[in-house]
Amino acid sequence: MAIAAVDTALWDLKARLLELPLCRLLGKARSSVPVYGSGGFTSYSLPRLREQLSSWVEQGIPRVKMKIGSSPELDSPRVLAAREAIGPNTELFVDANGAYDRKQALALASRFRDDAGVSWFEEPVSSDDLAGLSLLRDRAPAGMQIAAGEYGYDLPYFRRMVRCVDVLQADVTRCAGITELLRVDGLCRARGIGLSLHCGPSIHLHPALALDRLVHLEYFHDHTRIERMLFDGVATPTDGALRPSLDRAGNGLELRRSEAQRYAA
Repeated sequence: MAIAAVDTALWDLKARLLELPLCRLLGKARSSVPVYGSGGFTSYSLPRLREQLSSWVEQGIPRVKMKIGSSPELDSPRVLAAREAIGPNTELFVDANGAYDRKQALALASRFRDDAGVSWFEEPVSSDDLAGLSLLRDRAPAGMQIAAGEYGYDLPYFRRMVRCVDVLQADVTRCAGITELLRVDGLCRARGIGLSLHCGPSIHLHPALALDRLVHLEYFHDHTRIERMLFDGVATPTDGALRPSLDRAGNGLELRRSEAQRYAA
């Protein structure tokens, strides 16, 4: 993670010295980055869950994700409530954060797909359980993708996991920065699978535009709130995607120092 911070900062610095938006320096391959609204924490009441997920749909985001796993007996009713709130045309993702065992995850995968049309099951078992992830990937219902990878810190980890999921995830703040993220993208290209980016939409936006295998980027509730509070240049989704300002050098972000000072130790 320390390498990631330095690597990302150096790419940003180089782009600013060249007076280029970072995505152009990296090799811009697309004009926008699809996002999914992410939150739906297990601590939420059903009214709060419905309100948050439906608010993203109202903003034009066509895919949303909720958390599951803290109380497995409540997961099916919560997933059904989410589907009712977002309607039939929005993709519904679930994230268990590795909470289930293999047989439990298999049973719930079928239920989530049949009852609520869930199309994305993230970390149904521990991300360290590669055999379990492979089992879920091979036996999950048609139309449901199995995803994991947010805890990847080095290329050997991703090389092992790329064989076990339908979509690999990565986080630029963990995986040794932009330089390594581009290599992870190469692994996904070689394997023929998609790559989804984890949290921190503002730090991911410019690198995402240069990825060959990009599927989407997580538009995470807490991170977007903090980004808007502390930085100028934060992009807002339109039509379910983020688009950078190409007239700003580097990653386009400027710290609001007077605002940040309020939180200094």
